This record gives sequence, structure tokens and C-alpha cells, in this order.
Amino acid sequence: MAIVRSAMGKSVDMSALVSKNEKVRAVGNVKNLNARGDTIDAFGKVVKPVTEKVNNAYSKTVGNRSAQPTRPKPRIQADAAPKPTIDLAELTPEELELEESIEDDLEVEKIKQEELKKALKKK
Repeated sequence: MAIVRSAMGKSVDMSALVSKNEKVRAVGNVKNLNARGDTIDAFGKVVKPVTEKVNNAYSKTVGNRSAQPTRPKPRIQADAAPKPTIDLAELTPEELELEESIEDDLEVEKIKQEELKKALKKK
């Protein structure tokens, strides 16, 4: 802060004035505060420091995981119903190719889910 001139022409060092009076009860319509913002009791002793208040407010918003945007977690389905059996002799060559690629795709998806679980556990 700076040194300012009062209406009477005197120089006033504002930073010295603030540091000198930071433990004094504040004047205003908020009860039980000192000039720093600490909550004080009737005797002027600090009950709850301003840093604790700020940390609590910060943890309620930023520290809270529900306040952070997250991607929806993929649902892993358990083997609820047995896989239907298909007679491969009745399938055309195109259908056989599709059947084989589906099994590969399922295996790739399982690997992706496992890697995603590992990455989430590391965080």
C-alpha cells in the first residue's frame, strides 16, 4: 500500500496502519470478526482463523470430486446369460467373417476396459 495524505495534510502509511490493527475487532455490521477476517470471541481471541475459512470454502468447491467434470464410467456387464451357440456349417462365408471379427472386437473391448481400470486406479 502507499503513503497517502489526509484531509488535514498529514501523511499516513496505510500498510503500517493495516498491520498495526489487524488483530483489533472490526467495525461494521458483521459480528465477531477482527480486521483480518478471523472469527473472534467476546474477549478478542481468535476462534477460527481466516485461512481455515478459506481452505474450507475451497475444499467444498474445488476439492470436491463431484464438482469436477468427469466422463461417465463404462458399464461392465457380467456374463448374465450364456452365449447362444451357432452352427458354423450353416453360415455363408460373409457371415463367418463377421462372426470371427465380432469375437476379436469383444476381446479388444475387454482389454480397453482393463487398461481404463488400471489408469483410474493410478489417479
